[in-house]
Amino acid sequence: MENELEIKNGEEGVKLDTTLRPSSFDEYVGQSAVKNALKIILQAASQRAEAPEHILVSGPPGLGKTTLAMLVSKELNVSLRTTSGPAIERAGDMAALLTSLKPNEVLFIDEIHRLPKIAEEILYPAMEDFGLDVILGKGMGARSVRLEVPRFTLIGATTRPDLLSAPLRDRFGASFRLEYYDLPDITKIIERSAKILGIEVNEEALQAMAERARSTPRIANRLLKRVRDYAQVLGHDKVRLDSAQAAFEAFSVDSLGLDRLDRQYLQILAENFEGGPAGVSAIAAALGEEMATVEEVIEPFLLQRGLIQRSPRGRVLSDLGRKHLGKNQNLEFGM
Repeated sequence: MENELEIKNGEEGVKLDTTLRPSSFDEYVGQSAVKNALKIILQAASQRAEAPEHILVSGPPGLGKTTLAMLVSKELNVSLRTTSGPAIERAGDMAALLTSLKPNEVLFIDEIHRLPKIAEEILYPAMEDFGLDVILGKGMGARSVRLEVPRFTLIGATTRPDLLSAPLRDRFGASFRLEYYDLPDITKIIERSAKILGIEVNEEALQAMAERARSTPRIANRLLKRVRDYAQVLGHDKVRLDSAQAAFEAFSVDSLGLDRLDRQYLQILAENFEGGPAGVSAIAAALGEEMATVEEVIEPFLLQRGLIQRSPRGRVLSDLGRKHLGKNQNLEFGM
């Protein structure tokens, strides 16, 4: 499930992280096309006094899929029910969830592509006809009963839309993809979070964090908190570039925001496979990571920055990747 920005130990930490999420579409920075389309859908549904159509949101982790679901429920002034694909193991789990929904409630299923097939099939009639088919009895006396499900809006979030089955994908009335954020938007997000956390950040430190945030709000906020910790320990009354650099070095974050695992990926591709092409399964084995982790966590940003390329025969290290690896070859792989 797409986690909160960073849940700390204790009630105060949870409240703090929750406040970093925007409370309205006006506070939500970036993704303008998605926001504008969603506003139209929600406004039109409200004018008809109907629940909006089901919505599918895809994109890499940390870009704001969960936040968008929260904003949709706030805009509609209804409650939000959240779960995730892996949490629903049996058809009965899905049936119990659907029958417990309140009218017009928003149901958010994160990592919806990981729903078990049997649970997914229970979802089909609920999404389409707001009904639930239940088999009563066994053998010759078994009969099918249709239970009504309150009208609801399903928001499905996925990092792997390619793994969604066609029947499930076709039942969503609207589909959006969140893109990586540009530098000005990431800078605005860090500025907003710093104000909420009561942190004063100078321009150089702000720019350094934005450049290393991997175009991702979750990482931007995480970096801000770690830099804040170093500024506090160093006795600085504001976050300066030197305290920011101390945090970057401690967590082995380089100038592009790559961490230990990212650079190990590039190093393995360069040395073990002579720059490629190499299959993702072979790279994952050399890294000691699951193939899903490599494809969903490591590769998206490396591809987006042009450090690696996909070819029919596998992954290839680009000239830009070789250059970046050479510049950071002395940086420790410790995190």
